[in-house]
Amino acid sequence: MATSNGTNRQASQKVDIFICGSGSAGLIAATWLARYGVRCKIVDSRSGPLEWGTADGIQTRTTEIFESFGLEDQLLREGFHNLEVAFYNPVGKDGAIERTRSVEASNQGLSHLPRVILSQARVHEVLLGAMKRFNGQDVDYGYRVHSVKVDEEKAKDPHGYPVTIVTEKDGKEERFEAKFALGCDGAHSTVRKSLGFKLVGDGSDSVWGVMDFIPRTDFPDTRKLTVIQSKAGSMLNIPREGGFMNRFYMELPQGTVAKEVKLEDLQGTTRRIFHPYQIEFAETVWWSAYTVGQRVADRFTHSDRVFLTGDACHTHSPKAGQGMNVSFQDGYNIGWKLASVLKGEAKIDILETYTTERRKVAEDLIEWDRNWVKSMASKGKDQGGVLDANNNVDFSEIWVKARPFTAGLTIKYDDSVLTRAKSSLQSRAKGLKVGMRFPSAPVIRFCDAFEMQFLKAFPSDGRWRIVVFAGDVRQIAAYKRLAQLGEYLFSEHGPIKKYTAPGLDIDSFIEVLVLLSGERLTTKQEQIPKHFWPETGKWHVRDMHKIYIDDESYHSGHGHAYEVYGVDPKHGATAIVRPDGYQDVSMVLDIEDFAGISEFFAGFAVERLPAVTNGVADH
Repeated sequence: MATSNGTNRQASQKVDIFICGSGSAGLIAATWLARYGVRCKIVDSRSGPLEWGTADGIQTRTTEIFESFGLEDQLLREGFHNLEVAFYNPVGKDGAIERTRSVEASNQGLSHLPRVILSQARVHEVLLGAMKRFNGQDVDYGYRVHSVKVDEEKAKDPHGYPVTIVTEKDGKEERFEAKFALGCDGAHSTVRKSLGFKLVGDGSDSVWGVMDFIPRTDFPDTRKLTVIQSKAGSMLNIPREGGFMNRFYMELPQGTVAKEVKLEDLQGTTRRIFHPYQIEFAETVWWSAYTVGQRVADRFTHSDRVFLTGDACHTHSPKAGQGMNVSFQDGYNIGWKLASVLKGEAKIDILETYTTERRKVAEDLIEWDRNWVKSMASKGKDQGGVLDANNNVDFSEIWVKARPFTAGLTIKYDDSVLTRAKSSLQSRAKGLKVGMRFPSAPVIRFCDAFEMQFLKAFPSDGRWRIVVFAGDVRQIAAYKRLAQLGEYLFSEHGPIKKYTAPGLDIDSFIEVLVLLSGERLTTKQEQIPKHFWPETGKWHVRDMHKIYIDDESYHSGHGHAYEVYGVDPKHGATAIVRPDGYQDVSMVLDIEDFAGISEFFAGFAVERLPAVTNGVADH
């Protein structure tokens, strides 16, 4: 192809999804796509994978997401487990700091998984390995993205390629046409600027420094997450993996200019804040200084064809460990939706929910972060501080109350085509909050007495789940309810056959999981209707792994799952859970509300036509 000036231009390459940037959001989205078997083009301007990450705190919500991909073991094995937080305040006339309080890092019962500290580079390496295993997906490095444009007319065609991406690789221009694109390219996003979107918000005059180093010190709590509020400023100590390295965030004196800060300034500030403890800096691995700012993009998407994620659409302080985690959640949210649309399982309209869900999360985070930063750096009540009985700033109480939020477990999505709180019968399962993550509880797998967290039955593999709280099927009423539900779900007009493509396993789009109550040893397999242990796989063997029971286990006691989920065994309940069920319960219904289930799936799912042979439909 020749341009007007006579130079040659390479023909555009067509791709389904183009991901600009292999940061946290880009990699988790690509991992979702790879898990679905969907190929994408993911590029990064770096010459290779991230070698040293600026983030390190992995909140429990993120650990749960990694568990959903079967990747949590690597985080738990290598990361520093953050179990306790120590708080230091100035005590006495000379301002010497002392430990004033210690608390557990996470509320008991919030999650079955801990918060861990691990280098962002290593976390990315885990995802890169998963992508490779799932479908051979790689990142193409050395690509600089110059522009991204959307043809609004082409965007009206669900099968069109309306996004044009112009890149440069080894000095040569390469052009791509894509059905969809993700801007995962950070706070200085080329994608955002190319589309004309802006970050809206403000900065502050608060300047903070950060350094990763090996300390030699008599300070007793270097291996605990520590918050220090001294007369010389505030500091956050984060122990790193490996046993000897720490990350310090420290408040720098008012009037400091971030670009003029030297390493010696950070070290001097640390010594003043640490008084009366001594500290030496055996080796400093990395350091930086920055001005705190909180901003949100004025738009998150263009025509629901290009989507901004992570720092490209929201920026805030790093001190509460939210940046990498919220970026992961952005990519986790959009990844499965794009894959589901491309595979013909869901209508393209579901992509509208990305903005409605994630923009609210970003706005709530920014507002919370403003108060967090102000409180952490405050010197008194008039500046937003909480004071203790001795009139000293007591940030510990703010920290304790914020634990569910910082863990990432308070996110609630509003009603949409994918979330139906207003149509739900919430009283049937009071422990399941529609629009929030499906919490875990210990259960027993019925077929083999295996003790496990129930969330382990919800892997991120693209399937919707209908969770049936059937009660005690030894009782005739409970058995009849379950049998009638099975007849409906698996009938020709039920949602499972209606939305499952011909030739695929019956559980490939919607998987039904049953949680029983009662005594396991006196409950018989034949008391569970065969619909709920269907024939699947190459050999059409009955899958016995879909039935669980809330009963005493051999080694771990009773999980009391029905109490956790707030379900009365006499009435039972049904819950519809999204493919990202680690984030969202879509609906709670009475176990006999068949119409409610039908109406829900009809709102977004694509009806799969029967296979056609010789021009005649196969029924």
